[in-house]
Amino acid sequence: MPIIHAIASRVFLRNVERIHSVVSDPIRAQDQVFQTLIDGGRDTVWGKQYDYASLRSLNDLKNRFPVQDYDTLKPYIDRIMQGEQQVLWHSHIAWFAKSSGTTSDKSKFIPVSSMALEECHFRGGRDVIAMYLHNNPESKLFDGKSLLMGGSHQINKLNQHSKYGDVSAVMMQNLPWAAKYAMTPSLEIALMDEWESKIEAMAHYTKNDNVTSIAGVPTWTIVLIRRLFELCGTDNVKDIWPNLELYIHGGVSFKPYRSQFNTLIRKDNMHYVETYNASEGFFAFQDRLGADDMLLMPDYGLFYEFIPMEEFDKEDPKTLSWGEVELGKNYAVVVSSNAGLWRYKIGDTIRFTSLYPHRVQVSGRVKHFINAFGEEVIVDNSDKAIAEASAQTGAKVVEYTAAPIYISGNEKGGHEWIIEFSTPPENIEQFTAILDATLKSINSDYEAKRHKDLALKMPVVHIARKGAFYDWLKSKGKLGGQHKIPRLSNERTYVDEILKFL
Repeated sequence: MPIIHAIASRVFLRNVERIHSVVSDPIRAQDQVFQTLIDGGRDTVWGKQYDYASLRSLNDLKNRFPVQDYDTLKPYIDRIMQGEQQVLWHSHIAWFAKSSGTTSDKSKFIPVSSMALEECHFRGGRDVIAMYLHNNPESKLFDGKSLLMGGSHQINKLNQHSKYGDVSAVMMQNLPWAAKYAMTPSLEIALMDEWESKIEAMAHYTKNDNVTSIAGVPTWTIVLIRRLFELCGTDNVKDIWPNLELYIHGGVSFKPYRSQFNTLIRKDNMHYVETYNASEGFFAFQDRLGADDMLLMPDYGLFYEFIPMEEFDKEDPKTLSWGEVELGKNYAVVVSSNAGLWRYKIGDTIRFTSLYPHRVQVSGRVKHFINAFGEEVIVDNSDKAIAEASAQTGAKVVEYTAAPIYISGNEKGGHEWIIEFSTPPENIEQFTAILDATLKSINSDYEAKRHKDLALKMPVVHIARKGAFYDWLKSKGKLGGQHKIPRLSNERTYVDEILKFL
């Protein structure tokens, strides 16, 4: 195995020089990406509609159409899903990454081209490992296996033309043979859809493996570790995988989980590396051990624009390029991709912590949301769930807010709601059950996390006294029409404060 590690390390470390080169001159790299994308879209349905043949610059592109969201691209994506090609991108597309939906759909289906897999998702994964090895020369990463947690949706066949799964499942299905050899558990287990059975199978399969790294969202990783503790009679991952050295995480903020992982994995030389990837692409990764920001990569087949938040709600918001952004300000991210997304708002906000190289932190979403466990609940979801629970129980809601209950000890995570009623329901348990069931029905990621209470327990609902939210706003000096109750928050600040007013 040491010789395998030596050979594999040399292969990965070749990427370091390229990484340093492109991040030192991101504008040149982005110019090359822009031209490649325009060439790739020129002869498509979209490209002909907007006359890509005459495009010469980003300003030309901006003048053809405003920034897009999923609902505006959906008719074109639907055509691709039915087998039509050359719609948004020039190469054949048969794969789609499924993620939580928009205001009008339970799920989104993001096209994934072979170019997007190779030049974006897989290149990003290779670069993460390359920089980790560069920063940690003593690593023995390839002496063992990499445990991949997989996603919430297995690969499904939509029709004879198209397959879908969440982005991690799509990636695992298309991994090169060498990567499959280095991973554990087997692909058959990693792509299981039923998470209770999947965790059980993963625990039994991997407990005797030499696992040196883990990649996955924190929620499911904690669930797996707890099951391994039960099987192995220990409370320290070190006793099961003594050579574990790296945990690669992403998708949700790691801050609430860090102390939990320090308790679960008590060993020296354990490293944590954050990544920023989504169905739309692989964007950034932590390039320095112990840092709290990530290197935004300009050569992954994604062309970036950044919307200053004061522009976001405008019909045609102004966008900035890499050379125009400033430190410390929040920007909404817009990408054009090598899978046919054009000026697409991905829904995240970032702030730059350094320029040249450009490093970022994910500062939130453009709308209020809860995504502590990968459930991606947006305000449209919660509004619909509140309305349905009210309609079925005869309740009338004045105000509400909700936030995550983070995993602690052996307690599962969940959502905590504070609701002020003008007419309360006769049975708050019934109201809560309908709220929960409605969220499951309209948000596939929430449904997956709530399955059999495996990752998320039933929501906790508090009934607020009349005037509680008003008194909270008054205490903050925020009475008035411009100040609104935050419906959802990914942090507990608001909920913890309002609980004191109940």
